[in-house]
Amino acid sequence: MTTTYDEVLNADRITRLGVGDTTRPLRVVHGLDGIRTEVSADQVLAAGHSLWQLWQEHPAYQPHDLLLGLDAGGIVPTIGLAWASRSQYRLAWKVNLDLPDKLVFHEPHARRLEVFAYGDFQGQRVLIVDDEITTGLTLTNLVGALRDAGADIVGALCLVEDTTGGGRHLLERNEVPLCALTTL
Repeated sequence: MTTTYDEVLNADRITRLGVGDTTRPLRVVHGLDGIRTEVSADQVLAAGHSLWQLWQEHPAYQPHDLLLGLDAGGIVPTIGLAWASRSQYRLAWKVNLDLPDKLVFHEPHARRLEVFAYGDFQGQRVLIVDDEITTGLTLTNLVGALRDAGADIVGALCLVEDTTGGGRHLLERNEVPLCALTTL
């Protein structure tokens, strides 16, 4: 019997409790976020290999210089993808540090809106990685900040695409191809 990533990721929407009016009332949870069950290193690496293979087979595939993962859900898939593709990565954090070359972008519908990516992105071909995409607003905001910094965005990869928010269409309008292991 073949196990599919739909089964492994076991992704679904769960109601968030105690959130304000500006926060999305639902959260996508999945098998690699460590919320409902333990996650093995083999699962992380397998997801990374699957994302890498999916991206390499995508019609809009382009090579990248750097992976950029998003705090916090994008950390695990970014590390898995970095191992699988033998790529370097950086992580964008919700931590404002006194460092040079700081990009600021916003994650709408979150408790803390500002997210920071550090480093010189000028001339870098960046592949963005996150765990899920719903509206696409966060990734679109990041794409704008990276392009303003001189980066070339080659694509966005995620574990789960929540199709209720129209994120894929927003990324397509911004000329960013999207690959997802599974959809809701």
